[in-house]
Amino acid sequence: MNDLPLMSRLLGPGEPEVTCEVCFEELDRYVELGLTGADAEAAVPGMAAHLRGCPACSEEHASLTALLLDGSPS
Repeated sequence: MNDLPLMSRLLGPGEPEVTCEVCFEELDRYVELGLTGADAEAAVPGMAAHLRGCPACSEEHASLTALLLDGSPS
């Protein structure tokens, strides 16, 4: 059985990645930039790679994104 996603998660990204600490410090800015259409990854290099590999931070990202989208004027 070839489980490439599992293998990728175990090996980690092949690119720079931030830590959970940096992620939580920069997450608000990263999400806000992404929602405005700005290049959030350029502003916080390594964040996308971290979010792909860290379930806790990814969940926080999804929650914050949903909260900001729900609170925005229609």
